[in-house]
Amino acid sequence: MKCGAIKMLKAKNRLGLVFFPAFDWAISPTHPEREERLLYTQDQIFEEGINDIEGIKFYNPNIASNKDIERVHFCVPSVEDRATTSHMISAGGAIKAAEAVMEGEADKAFALVRPPGHHAQRVVYGDRGFCIINIEAIMLENLRARYGHRRVAIIDTDCHHGDGTQDIYWNDSDTLFISFHQDGRTLYPGTGFIDEFGGPGAIGYNINVPLPPGTGQEGFLYVLDNLVLPILDEYKPELIVNSAGQDNHYTDPLTNMNFTAWGYAELNHRLNPDIAVLEGGYSIEGALPYVNLGIILAMAGLDYSHVREPDYDPAKLKQPQKITEYIKELCETIYKRWRNKESIAQEIIKGKEEIIRKRNVYYDTDGIMEYQTQRFKVCNKCSGVNMIESTSDRGMPIFAVTIPQDACPSCIDEGYKMYKEADAQNYFRIYLQDRKNDIFFKRHL
Repeated sequence: MKCGAIKMLKAKNRLGLVFFPAFDWAISPTHPEREERLLYTQDQIFEEGINDIEGIKFYNPNIASNKDIERVHFCVPSVEDRATTSHMISAGGAIKAAEAVMEGEADKAFALVRPPGHHAQRVVYGDRGFCIINIEAIMLENLRARYGHRRVAIIDTDCHHGDGTQDIYWNDSDTLFISFHQDGRTLYPGTGFIDEFGGPGAIGYNINVPLPPGTGQEGFLYVLDNLVLPILDEYKPELIVNSAGQDNHYTDPLTNMNFTAWGYAELNHRLNPDIAVLEGGYSIEGALPYVNLGIILAMAGLDYSHVREPDYDPAKLKQPQKITEYIKELCETIYKRWRNKESIAQEIIKGKEEIIRKRNVYYDTDGIMEYQTQRFKVCNKCSGVNMIESTSDRGMPIFAVTIPQDACPSCIDEGYKMYKEADAQNYFRIYLQDRKNDIFFKRHL
């Protein structure tokens, strides 16, 4: 690190930091998702004197409750069977970060926690993409339950498409989800294309920006300045959450991008999120200590201009001109779709009473294949009640109903009717998630 120790400074923004490296959980001792991901960061931030800066405060994580998880997920067969204590603390760390902001103790907060969560979808049969429960979504729904409903934008800057967060907020126009990531044709999970635009109650509020391998600092900041920030200006969220994956870094072993630690800090400065939550990033020594330091300094309103990796070479990281031109055209296309979302929505839902979405979801860590059908009611009074029928190649078929937060009386009644009339003989579990009234029911044979 070329920036030297930081002494006698005062943060311009009061910043809350929640740190949880999950010492007792790893996929394997040598797997990229292991405790060392944050131990090098811990050494770096203490070496740089972050803990001595006035206005930066460290918080211990909370432990998420089963109710927190059930606001978001249908865990099969149960929360206890799917989520470990480490997962509950990781989600609780994100909750603590949000709590610090909402209680006025901090202007901003950064949850440096693991395991990550943005690949965890509404239905959870196991671990996929190193994720079991979606820590940002759990944090957000806890925040809404405690502090009232908020219009929120989640900006996912992880190199992998945030397909779990997309699935959870697919039909929720009060949660704008924007993911910019390496093109799914070249990287797991193989999703995140521009036509994945949202459900019938939220068409246009799910925005994907699939970027070509080799995208560098210039490309990421162009997307931010020319697409993300203009959309945020029009959407006017009450809170901005950065799903802060760091695997776009040029040294990451799993991806093919050329972003830098300074670039991450600059992106965070321009995005100006209220809350950031660590997601991916697997260059344990070469990237994470520097990227996390840069983000911390940017969120605190401090100088990050000297944050550099030891092997930083701008000539090697220069973005090819053809990538620059491709990204400009891509942003123009996506922005036009955003501006025309109402007409696109009318074309999609015209004459339809429901929208059906069939999907196969592979849990790569656990080797489970899920077969899923989602049905979204087209309702002119609310987002519409929706239902999932799902099973896996290991069995355990489920029927799950979600009543949205803005549900009209008719959709509430229909949701409870579907739950009560579902034949338990046909399903391993039957679930009802009533987001309007913050109620969760589950029944089985």
